[in-house]
Amino acid sequence: MPSLFIDGQWVASGDGTCSPVVNPSDGTVVAEVDVATDAQVQAAIAAARRAFDSTNWPRTPVTERATLLARVADLIDRDLETLAVDETQNTGKAMRESRWDMADVAKVFRYYARLAGDEADARSVDTGNPDATSRIVQEPVGVCALIAPWNYPLLQLSWKIAPALAAGNTAVMKPAQVTPLSAIHLTRLLEEAGTPAGVVNLVLGPGERVGQALADSPDVDLISLTGGIEAGRQLLRGAAVNIKRVALELGGKSPNIVFADADFETALDNALTAAFVHSGQVCSAGCRAIVQDDIYDRFVEEIGRRADLIRLGHGSDDATEAGALISAEHRDKVERYVRGAIDEGARLVAGGRRPDDAHLQGGFYYRPTVFADVRREMRIVREEVFGPVLTIERFSTEEEAIELGNDTTYGLAGAVWTADPARAERVARRLRHGTVWINDYNTYIPEAEWGGFKQSGIGRELGPSGLDEYREAKHIWENTAPAPTGWFGG
Repeated sequence: MPSLFIDGQWVASGDGTCSPVVNPSDGTVVAEVDVATDAQVQAAIAAARRAFDSTNWPRTPVTERATLLARVADLIDRDLETLAVDETQNTGKAMRESRWDMADVAKVFRYYARLAGDEADARSVDTGNPDATSRIVQEPVGVCALIAPWNYPLLQLSWKIAPALAAGNTAVMKPAQVTPLSAIHLTRLLEEAGTPAGVVNLVLGPGERVGQALADSPDVDLISLTGGIEAGRQLLRGAAVNIKRVALELGGKSPNIVFADADFETALDNALTAAFVHSGQVCSAGCRAIVQDDIYDRFVEEIGRRADLIRLGHGSDDATEAGALISAEHRDKVERYVRGAIDEGARLVAGGRRPDDAHLQGGFYYRPTVFADVRREMRIVREEVFGPVLTIERFSTEEEAIELGNDTTYGLAGAVWTADPARAERVARRLRHGTVWINDYNTYIPEAEWGGFKQSGIGRELGPSGLDEYREAKHIWENTAPAPTGWFGG
């Protein structure tokens, strides 16, 4: 079955090129999908351009767009198990994680359906002039290129496509080449829900060619990327040529600060989850535990012991606690970081190797890994590993904890654990990260903005700001009693 969706039609690759989708859990090929040619990428952009410029979609009453989004949410609920299987085959993550993700995708569509329906079309401004009115109206940006990552393929695509459609935009979606299955399914649901031809298009292929073409095109008005920092830099260069709007979420190196007065068991349990959910392949992973002196040694010993007990397994096995890494190449990268940390003098507490289990040899697994006695200048502390690797740093004072937490070029997320509410508030306010959790980790809701400071990105997803990314504010001034100004004589 063709897997490209252009101008309301499912089509095969123009030159017959296909790409395998490999299940990271066992290395098997689960599907072959079409790869878009350069001409097909341009055709998708042209279809979105026509749908925006020449149809009534941007002017469709917001209530109709909200109804469509709510219908998509219902279809996601209907197909949740199938979508979860797609996502687990895409990524290797445990099914319980995929089910959770799909439920959140439906929540995102429902949130933007509700928000779009509640938003006022215009805001009046007091002109101070009885003969003039002033209004600020919100209009869609235009054609949006939406590029999703491989770690949360459908969830993070939903953060883009739901507000884009709610605002009245048209879109070209491009999932990561290695994880397209759930995006293909979502596109079929958007079609089933009644999205007009050309409003949503789907192209597949490598980011350096397909994604860059979207960034370079003068017919694309906005590009939204969730991905690595180098991909973000490349897209920014292309977008700069025609000054298109850009939204980027580029990852992080997130501090998880634990004070000695925190509930030890709760903080420890959450530190494991923060670091090792989805085998650490999470942009906001709590990969830097920063622990106060009084409990440091106990924390290191216990988290190392528990990390060694985490059950690795096939994503489809309900007993699996952590799945495989996305690819053999990515596992090799994680291994290079681990070797480098050992060479720099970090103390290996747990993991640091591939599992020995015979039934895991076909997949791309790596044991949850813990390093203690690290220094802030080490690469393992400073660079995003994007794998199941936790480093543990030591601090003495509140000021030192804040300094360590902010000592990163990233600024996506962080957390503070303490029984002192005043301290929690002080630290949370001073951490330079887009999301800060207090006595929690990795929870989010569609109603609250998500995004990063510093090199973690530009703009915000989710919340009202996530809708604003896809809207332009226009000022309309009306003189209700026009008359000559008399400014110039004559």
